[in-house]
Amino acid sequence: MLHSFPQTRAMWHGIAPSLAQDFRVICPDLRGYGASAKLKGVGHYNFREMGKDILALMDHLKIESAHLVGHDRGARVSHRLALNAGARFKTLTLMDIVPTHTLFANLSREVALGYYHWFFLAKAEPLPERMIAHDPDAYYMSCLTGWGTGTEPDFDPAALEHYKASWRDPDNIWAMCDDYRAGATLDFEQDATDLDARVTCPALVLFAKGGMMDKAYDMRKVWGDKINTFQAHGLPGGHFFSDHYPDQTLSKLRAFLDSNSNT
Repeated sequence: MLHSFPQTRAMWHGIAPSLAQDFRVICPDLRGYGASAKLKGVGHYNFREMGKDILALMDHLKIESAHLVGHDRGARVSHRLALNAGARFKTLTLMDIVPTHTLFANLSREVALGYYHWFFLAKAEPLPERMIAHDPDAYYMSCLTGWGTGTEPDFDPAALEHYKASWRDPDNIWAMCDDYRAGATLDFEQDATDLDARVTCPALVLFAKGGMMDKAYDMRKVWGDKINTFQAHGLPGGHFFSDHYPDQTLSKLRAFLDSNSNT
């Protein structure tokens, strides 16, 4: 299970324990986030490179194949893994994203304003790092609270403290910026070379019903062009529905995994 920006593995606190009753659940911090290594250089943060960490972890744990679940940045890593190493994954679950190339190539005014951080974080260092470091809590909390409906429950206090401890680290701030720099350059350019590539394992697409992605894109059409077989469901709340509504998220995820448990 791969987490989102600007979070850590703690985002799965309301989902992973229940899944662990029936599955072996592994929730790593992505490269550059949380307790994982912060490597120097934008080239270390494109989704192909970040995915190599997941494959290495699977090899280390002697896991030949697995169900793959990702939200936001973790979903982008997951999408790339399913394309590049599809034989290693039984199923793919993507939460609240459209493909990276699609977002940049079909950018609307609404998405540009709502997802301005894609362009701010991708600016050359050290501008965004210095601005964020002035008050990281204020900046990152604006991300957590700004991509919802304004009516969601509060974030879990323990998970929020985990996020704060991570994003207050200057190296973590810098690494997250490099993640977005890579997305705007390396990932966009590399994705352009295989736009017709398709995910072949069964997939689940979850999205915030009425959220930015749902409003700006036909989620079923977008992913129908990228995945052979999938189901799609809207969930309540905003972008961080897995934090705010873990029971509803778990229900859709568990039903999907149970139906593909023999895949």
